[in-house]
Amino acid sequence: MAEKVEREWVVTEFAGVDLGDERLNRRLIVLAGDLGGQPTAPINEASRDWKAMKAAYKFFANEQVEAEAILAPHQERTLERLRGHAVVVAIQDTTFLNYNHHPATTELGPIGGKQRGLVMPSTLAATPQGLPLGLLTQQMWARREAGEAEGQGSVSRPRPKESAKWLAALEESFTLVPAEIRLVTIADREADLCELLVTADDVGAEYVIRAVQDRRGPGEADRLWACVARQPVAGQVTVELTATPTQPARTATGEVQVAKLTLQAPGRPTADEAVWWEPRTVWAIWRHERAPPPDSTPVEWRLLTTIPIATWQETVDRITWDWVGPSIAGFHRVLKSGGTVEACRLESADRLPRYLTLMTVIAWRLFWLMPIHRQTPDAPCTTRLADHEWKALAATIHRTDTLPDTIPPVGQAVHWIACLGGFPGRQRDGEPGITVIWRAWSRLSDVAHLYLVLHPSKDEGNRQGRYGAPALRCIVERSRESTCDGLGGRRDWRSLAWVPVALGAPSREGLDCDLMVGVCDGVLKIYHGPRPNCC
Repeated sequence: MAEKVEREWVVTEFAGVDLGDERLNRRLIVLAGDLGGQPTAPINEASRDWKAMKAAYKFFANEQVEAEAILAPHQERTLERLRGHAVVVAIQDTTFLNYNHHPATTELGPIGGKQRGLVMPSTLAATPQGLPLGLLTQQMWARREAGEAEGQGSVSRPRPKESAKWLAALEESFTLVPAEIRLVTIADREADLCELLVTADDVGAEYVIRAVQDRRGPGEADRLWACVARQPVAGQVTVELTATPTQPARTATGEVQVAKLTLQAPGRPTADEAVWWEPRTVWAIWRHERAPPPDSTPVEWRLLTTIPIATWQETVDRITWDWVGPSIAGFHRVLKSGGTVEACRLESADRLPRYLTLMTVIAWRLFWLMPIHRQTPDAPCTTRLADHEWKALAATIHRTDTLPDTIPPVGQAVHWIACLGGFPGRQRDGEPGITVIWRAWSRLSDVAHLYLVLHPSKDEGNRQGRYGAPALRCIVERSRESTCDGLGGRRDWRSLAWVPVALGAPSREGLDCDLMVGVCDGVLKIYHGPRPNCC
């Protein structure tokens, strides 16, 4: 029962997966459950036993398993979550995975400086308010070495120009999402490319991108941003800037100027550009800070969009959509720092995409929890947590087996989870960040699993028979003395050690041998173990 409940989201998220073999499909579900329950743990630690660990490494080494096939069911669930939303933003961004500290890993490519690793562009679907709905696209490759011929190496290489990643993601996203949903591509300055503007027009896609180029305006001598600067101020917007290594968090108020312009061909178009470039209409938005605080650098953002702007509210909407864009950087931060995927050793870069694709889905689930608790903090936490998870959480935080009379709200539950990850929770500490939530998730998984063992649900019945068992004090002592691995072994001593005060000692009938091992000397397996000697 514990396995069934803990893996409920996995079964839903990966429903319909087709890896070409039913055994591989089942193994993916098991892997997602194991790694999702211990997202900060390496593969060997997250695996339930040696057999599961061996099967995991074999799965990631299997050339028949395609990363695209692993992502496909998550894409289907993402499209289901899009339904009911009139507008969805598709946020594009690229992250670089550094495996320079794994010199034995082959088939890696340069990612800047002397670092070696993989390039991973992703497209995250989200609501205009910032709720992440899932991944629409994901690419992964190792760059070719200088002088390496096309087709060399076994890891997939991109098209000749790496900037084509923006075009491929835009085209795939536009193809996936139903026409009745308004899809707006959001991208940073790297995407300010002539090719992207042309491709978006060709397929009918809308975008809001941060501009870096000062393109040719309507007149022969006009430049884009000089034309915008001559426009009257349309209004002011205030944004909260997060802290950076060079300046603290602060509030920035900026003026906004907007202009509708027709972009001309580049000043010195190439032969190809002269053929396919046509004058195109865009709306340019310039928001800039005129009077920043002392010792602060003024901030400004320049946006290009194909979506018409006629009112001030429409201008604010475009700015708001762009402001959601940087959230994908937080998603990548969770994946890399929270999931420790850069510590994974799989010998060859060919194997990494399978592992990384699975971990991005797991990272999305945790990333999805953050805006939910901010947007709907008063919703019941059962909308995000299983019944046994919130009960185990409340018992652990309050160090009692007396549960609250009412289901706590999701905002309170997220704060409790953060406390498991080291969040102090003082009044001046503000809201917990995604990294501490990710760190706490492994501990919540352990506590919730043990809670299920000590409080089996009524529908579990007597399918394996019920055996007497020692009190929780005995479980902890036996765990400390044991030399075997697995639940109850030395490796899990820390996981069990926090729970005694929180949950109290169960009755002798409180444990089911089918779920718990290492309770006493007679139990040697994690599941379906023999009858304990203490019975």
